[in-house]
Amino acid sequence: MKLLTTYHIEQVDSPFWAFAIHDGHQLDESLQAYQRLSPEERLREEDPFTAAMAELAINQFIVGSSRFQLDLNRNLPNAIYLQPEQAWGLDVWHDLPEDLLQTLQKEHALVYQEIDALIQQTIERHGYFFIYDIHSYNAQRNGSEEEIDTVANPQINLGTAYVQPKWRPLVAHFQQALQDEFLYGKVPDVRENVKFKGGYLNQYLNAQYGEHGCVVSIEFRKDFMNEWTGAPDPSRITACKQLLMNSVATLKQYFAYDRQK
Repeated sequence: MKLLTTYHIEQVDSPFWAFAIHDGHQLDESLQAYQRLSPEERLREEDPFTAAMAELAINQFIVGSSRFQLDLNRNLPNAIYLQPEQAWGLDVWHDLPEDLLQTLQKEHALVYQEIDALIQQTIERHGYFFIYDIHSYNAQRNGSEEEIDTVANPQINLGTAYVQPKWRPLVAHFQQALQDEFLYGKVPDVRENVKFKGGYLNQYLNAQYGEHGCVVSIEFRKDFMNEWTGAPDPSRITACKQLLMNSVATLKQYFAYDRQK
């Protein structure tokens, strides 16, 4: 069965995963006639370049389809933006045929079945797992010249509200590892649950498999690009990737010590 939703899985011998489920910009050809938004409007709320940040030496799950086709970080009733209130007030679809709607709904379930299988395999092989759930967010809602409120908008927001209590020491180690590095030449502002607490992927996997590991949602403020034009700053994208890459060593040390106790 050919899916309308496209994604790529890269597997290596690692208990760690990098997910970039909002990086995608593609719309399946069969859906394009029913989509009201321009590519530019879609890009504004997508998380471009997060797939590049997820190119770590660990397992990867990268979604190529736009969240405006099927949002895999929402539960099924909200995964297809049928009402403006589900999509920042945007009117996304017109006259989406029932058969295509049902196809997308089925694909949501199928993709989650595959994710379930991958995490179960990881647990069976290694006994534990950790997922980097990589996203980005807009902090200039009123225009490209708006001064960013850095108190309300941390450079990196960690969504950890749904992580089980047993992993709180791990989260603290992970946050400290990020803060021990430099980002854009300065110590990064890394805080928990200020802008986002974790979406459906985070909630679902932490609930299902939280005894064996955890998902942390990592939301980079879009300082690495112009959030209005989409123009990237390649050096800053590389810096975000390097920050995550360096943190993998901390995870390895933590789990090695934890399993020796």
